[in-house]
Amino acid sequence: MSTTLDHPNTQTSPASLPPNVITLPQTAQLEALYTIIRDKNTPRGEFIFYSDRIIRLLVEEGLNHLPVIPKTVETPTGATYEGVSFEGRICGVSILRAGEAMEAGLRDVCRSVRLGKILIQRDEETARPKLYYAKLPEDVASRYVLLLDPMLATGGSAIKAVEVLKEHGVPEDRIIFLNLISSPEGIKTFCGKFPQLRMITGWIDKGLNEKAFIIPGLGDFGERRYTI
Repeated sequence: MSTTLDHPNTQTSPASLPPNVITLPQTAQLEALYTIIRDKNTPRGEFIFYSDRIIRLLVEEGLNHLPVIPKTVETPTGATYEGVSFEGRICGVSILRAGEAMEAGLRDVCRSVRLGKILIQRDEETARPKLYYAKLPEDVASRYVLLLDPMLATGGSAIKAVEVLKEHGVPEDRIIFLNLISSPEGIKTFCGKFPQLRMITGWIDKGLNEKAFIIPGLGDFGERRYTI
């Protein structure tokens, strides 16, 4: 017998969610997608297909937060339509390697979008995130940036990535961080440091375990996407 959920039953809603955090509409369909990609028995092909569906939803929601200007067009009937068009240009910047998996979803929605990449890894001596590689569009400072990383655990890599973007002249309020799953701890740290950017997450999980893994999470996103 099937049941209809009034609301998803695994979403965590921190009492003091920062005002710059937006979650996807929490529907039963969305929870079904997350149930599939969280399942350790889901084959790689299905993991890719269903995670891509969520990524496209995140991109569409991200575009909702870009500024628009009035635009008038003529329809095939000869009537005029008072609409809007996007103001400014965008680019996507992925945090390697898992963030690279979100680029296809961005391209599906935004044709010919410019892309950049940032590689951040843990420095074994300092245990802090360290920048190893950054390739950004030359005019990144004049664009709205969709920052891509599927998992936000402690927030260390995302914080370092935003610092890199700001060093390249990107205003904080022109950065939109797109993320599939986040922890309350990561949200607090990340958004506390950057209150002017916007973060769009698909799901907020219960928290981090003693190894700083998101629980219940879905494991290593990049590993499940590329190797299993």
